[in-house]
Amino acid sequence: MFRLEKRPQPSKAFAYLTPVLAVVATMIAGGLLFAALGKAPLEAIRTIFWEPLFGEFSFYYRPQLLVKGAPLVLIAIGLSLGFRAGIWNIGAEGQYIVGAICGAGVGLAFYPMESWIIFPLMVLAGAIGGMLWAMIPALLKVKFGTNEILVSLMLVYVAEQLLASMSLGLLKNPEGFGFPGSRNLQSYASAHNADLIEGSGMHWGVVFAFIAVIFAYILLNRHLLGYSIRLTGEAPRAAKFAGVNPARLILFCLGTSGALAGLAGLFEVAGPAGQISIDFNTGYGFTAIIVAFLGRLHPVGILLAGLLMALTYIGGEIAQGSLGLPASAIQMFQGMLLFFLLAVDVLTNYRIRFAQKGAA
Repeated sequence: MFRLEKRPQPSKAFAYLTPVLAVVATMIAGGLLFAALGKAPLEAIRTIFWEPLFGEFSFYYRPQLLVKGAPLVLIAIGLSLGFRAGIWNIGAEGQYIVGAICGAGVGLAFYPMESWIIFPLMVLAGAIGGMLWAMIPALLKVKFGTNEILVSLMLVYVAEQLLASMSLGLLKNPEGFGFPGSRNLQSYASAHNADLIEGSGMHWGVVFAFIAVIFAYILLNRHLLGYSIRLTGEAPRAAKFAGVNPARLILFCLGTSGALAGLAGLFEVAGPAGQISIDFNTGYGFTAIIVAFLGRLHPVGILLAGLLMALTYIGGEIAQGSLGLPASAIQMFQGMLLFFLLAVDVLTNYRIRFAQKGAA
């Protein structure tokens, strides 16, 4: 028999060990899952974590770590600001979609004109689009006290329908022979988010992700607003007595996370994805929640967690092709990370006590 006993103070050791233990537990549980599917568990784990970095074709897969990791880091940085303050934006996927639509729409509006100003305007439109979509739950919470979790999540489905409408209507390629989807922005030089160094995977989205990490670190550790965010999340009553304006904080956190998610969508549609299509969104907005918590809501931790999650994306694709693992198994494997992270995180505030059966 055992019971959980609350610690007098949260354990700093477990706070740092939790992500590592969660990854190890995910590997073990994932291995059992792969074995149940009739695959060699050690080979599957090796393929996911080793092949992209040190395998025969790692020269191709390594740049993809930046390509896959950049949107996850951008979105997770924005989410972490709200999560630290107890403001729960679960609709980053919708903000990611709307940012992509707005940014691509601006670029396509100028087609086929060539000008250096087009891409900066697309970046601005993507950020504004994501921010405005996030302001819907923000304003509803401030004015009417609605639950931002439900509103932001429901808006994801609205954004998905908007994406389908744009793919079949306003942004549909007039030269696409009736197929849904916009023009390919990779073929439009002024609107293309190309690699800054050929073959490196380093595009503007990666640059903005690194900038977001630096600014978030400075904000949280060197600025009064960052102190207000941390204080509100850790001690709401103290924040109230300290004069923190909750409405202003809600608008800032949700607006910032929406803008960063919108930027991620814009850089993706102008780069790797290339076009607005019905299946443009790939779940980055939801996966970024795992990245934020795996990184302990710390900017540097989020950067490392984003690269780790990108590794599972790339390794998972390799495993699907070489080992025949189903995509659903890879998605379950990724979801296990959050499950075990939350499970092990209990030990940060509680310790396990064993007791003899029948003891008082």
